[in-house]
Amino acid sequence: MTAETSQTLDRGLRVLKLLAGTDRGLTVTELSRRLGVNRTVVYRLLATLEQHALVRRDAGGRARVGVGVLGLGRQVHPLVREAALPALRELADDVGATAHLTVADGNEAMAIAVAEPSWTDYHVAYRPGIRHPLEHGAAGQAILAARCPDMEREGGFVVGDGEIGAGVTGTAAALPPDCGIEGSVGVVMFNGAAPSRVGPRVVRAAEEVAALLR
Repeated sequence: MTAETSQTLDRGLRVLKLLAGTDRGLTVTELSRRLGVNRTVVYRLLATLEQHALVRRDAGGRARVGVGVLGLGRQVHPLVREAALPALRELADDVGATAHLTVADGNEAMAIAVAEPSWTDYHVAYRPGIRHPLEHGAAGQAILAARCPDMEREGGFVVGDGEIGAGVTGTAAALPPDCGIEGSVGVVMFNGAAPSRVGPRVVRAAEEVAALLR
């Protein structure tokens, strides 16, 4: 039996998704065409979303995502972290290295979940909240590679030196795009400590995390 749904809510969410997918914003006419509804319906949807600061309209009438989504977004990271930690802990203990889930935040990569191995005598310290440019380190490079198919690395993972400092190597794989989060799963370890199986294991962990987020 199909569950009952709200058509208005569905349309409002579709508006937000359409606006989130463009930097230029969309006009009422463009939204009307893409949603397949008349302009009056779009005006009402935008007016409601504006009241909650989820949408704003510029002087030219183009609608864009509003600052209200930032408050919602801040609540997403704890939920994602909680979902990802079991897979990250298993990865960390399996390869004996610090594992992390990193997401794209503008032009930066930000670690939002970290798990350290439970059995090693020493390992690289890596804390949630660590940021670095996307192009620096394996975590960000894996995200960039997923954006550009021609940048994809053999095996589906990226290896980079100097992840958070000299003497540290990172290995990361992008999350599959259908999980709804633009990010990567990876490990950081001291140079020379990465066995050949780490890359494929990181790829599998990224798939496991994605499955938990779907």
